[in-house]
Amino acid sequence: MVTSQSRLFPRIAVAAVAATVALVGACSAPDRSPSDSGGASASLNDTSTVACPDSSGAASAGLTLPAGFCASVFAEGVTHGRHVAVAANGDVYIAIEGTNPTPQALPAGTRTPPPTSFVALRDTNRDGRADLMQRVGTLGNTGIAIAAGFVYVDEGTAIVRYARADTALVPAGKREVVVDGFPLTPGHRARNFAMDTTGSLFVNVGSATNSCQVKDRTLGSPGVDPCTELLTRAGVWRFDANRLGQRFNPEARYATGIRNGMGLALAQDGTLYGTQHGRDQLHDSWPDVFPDVAYQAENPGEELIQINQGDDFGWPDCYYSITERHLVDAPEYGGDGKKTTRCTSKKEPRAVFPAHWAPMSLFLYPVTGNFPDKYRGGAFIAMHGSWNRAPAPQAGYKVVFQPLSGGEYIIFADGFAGLPAEQVQPDRAKHRPVGVGAMPDGSLIITDDVGGRVYLVTYKGAVKP
Repeated sequence: MVTSQSRLFPRIAVAAVAATVALVGACSAPDRSPSDSGGASASLNDTSTVACPDSSGAASAGLTLPAGFCASVFAEGVTHGRHVAVAANGDVYIAIEGTNPTPQALPAGTRTPPPTSFVALRDTNRDGRADLMQRVGTLGNTGIAIAAGFVYVDEGTAIVRYARADTALVPAGKREVVVDGFPLTPGHRARNFAMDTTGSLFVNVGSATNSCQVKDRTLGSPGVDPCTELLTRAGVWRFDANRLGQRFNPEARYATGIRNGMGLALAQDGTLYGTQHGRDQLHDSWPDVFPDVAYQAENPGEELIQINQGDDFGWPDCYYSITERHLVDAPEYGGDGKKTTRCTSKKEPRAVFPAHWAPMSLFLYPVTGNFPDKYRGGAFIAMHGSWNRAPAPQAGYKVVFQPLSGGEYIIFADGFAGLPAEQVQPDRAKHRPVGVGAMPDGSLIITDDVGGRVYLVTYKGAVKP
């Protein structure tokens, strides 16, 4: 068991420390949709205003970043873009949500694209903007990766692969099914995954319900005890990435109690990390236990977790209380916001973020990247943004950086929503970050499933205004 006292990280502050940041211009992008948002963020170091080189005449990409960084638009029109993988030659592959894309993910006036599994992008003249786009397959979902000469992609109920030569933009190989039979509906549908160097394929299978109630999201409905849903949902499963024709099965479960681990990534030493979406509706379902609606706006914390085989992270019995700074019993199982009866054997998170920010992907920055040393080996997390923080303002809609060596997160990239903070709503946000990856030189690629934009974030160094 990992207790709250033995965790590597101290409690993460709910509100980031304010610091001066730069609203950077595009490096070389002709985009015409600048953001109006200019929220403050914390930084690991000085964040005085820095102008992007050669940006005269180019419209802003609309992101607020630490000094020395520059944001440009790598591609537009990648509708429903989810997670991203980048090949060694710089080709970019983005999974396209097709199992049930949300209505707001298609901007008004946008032509509906053809059914697609993933999009392949190439910047042929190395000007920082993709000039080739190819669509592959007919059904995508969330996860995508490149390994051992294949593009692996999530189709919802299956993970498939396509053979790809090192320099080929479009894989020439036929579609091959690696694992089939994943549960899809109801509930969380993302089948994101990560692969290690031995060929282990770690797959997120999110929960079917909010909190395993007898009647889901219903006032006062108790939790199923024990939660039988855990047999096939709410955990990480492990398969063999090199073997075709596998079937999803309960015996392949690697870790449990993870409501929806949409971020999975492996560190250089082989350690598996993940993120967890916290539960909803603590006040709505249990007003007698939590009479103040603000409690559910501020709880539970979103989590960064370190995953070992056999770990149990507590869902649905427990949730992370921002107030108590550790896991506490869920009200469906007799909890009152303080009790820990069912949580003493559960594994605490490594780091915690504000409630309902919705961590959608986790990217561990390479130690060889060109970002400053303080970012190398740390975690970039795309926070898709909340829908349920009322009466507090909706929040998230940004990319944060969390050092794995300890300390607090910073807001690395902000301004995706393109609205003043008090006006942000999920159906009004212009862009919402989902996937994070890196180009061969270490520049970040960030996807957006609402506006269809793909961002490129580069480090320019200490450039004078």
